[in-house]
Amino acid sequence: MPSRLPCAFQLVRYVPDPVRNEFVHIGVLLREEGGQLNLRFTRDWRRVRCLDPDADTAMLEGMETELRRRLQEDLARPEAQRKFTRILDESLSLGVQITEPKAYLAESLPAGMEELMKMYVDPPKRERVSRLSGRAAIQSAMRDEFERAQVWSLMRKQIRAAEYTRPGDPLRIDAGYRPNGMIRMFHAVSLEPGVEMAKVLAFSSASLRTGVERIEKAKLELTAIVEPAAQLGIKAGESEESAERLELYRFGIETMEEHQIRVLTTTDLPNVAATARRELRLD
Repeated sequence: MPSRLPCAFQLVRYVPDPVRNEFVHIGVLLREEGGQLNLRFTRDWRRVRCLDPDADTAMLEGMETELRRRLQEDLARPEAQRKFTRILDESLSLGVQITEPKAYLAESLPAGMEELMKMYVDPPKRERVSRLSGRAAIQSAMRDEFERAQVWSLMRKQIRAAEYTRPGDPLRIDAGYRPNGMIRMFHAVSLEPGVEMAKVLAFSSASLRTGVERIEKAKLELTAIVEPAAQLGIKAGESEESAERLELYRFGIETMEEHQIRVLTTTDLPNVAATARRELRLD
């Protein structure tokens, strides 16, 4: 029987309310003793949304990308293994925690990661699929189409507006990429709860555009992805309430368009993803 690798693993938890201390495991950090380190988050956020329907899963995905980048950078240095815990402590938000290391014997690092993810993180297939709504549904649709076009891994996620506007700006744009001297950014904007999200993006668009031109020396095309009106049950002329909701829906779209934001619906995502694939030269 081949000898197993001595490793240590830690579980990454999502804890929306530290007082109640309810949590869901969302990832695994696996480190070979004196060797490689592997980090993986779940790709199925059903458990997170059951615990917290308002969870920003795109932010969590962006956190994984940032952690991977920072850990890989430091692993190239001799003192990397001594510093990896500090890097995690700096990167994890208040809503995300990491457990203490536990010893683990793995056949290999990839095999060990698969086993630990199945044991602690990924939900069994028999669980009921939760219905997504609002911004989470749009984000999920965006990711599905970009992954189908095989460009998701090539895109930036959770782009901090503060990099281009000013310190303290909390806005994070969901995803983007840079083709041929310009930058395209995409942000999920749900008009289901109202027009507040549309107004926030409209308010930020001018300074974001100016900052991109100044720092990246490139033009910015900012696209908001919204739900089709029919998906929200809005039908013209059906009732006075429906007419008011339609007016509000149109107001949200027009507000963004007035600020030079391109507005598309989730039904346009296949074409958007196909364009990204072509511009990133995968065809």
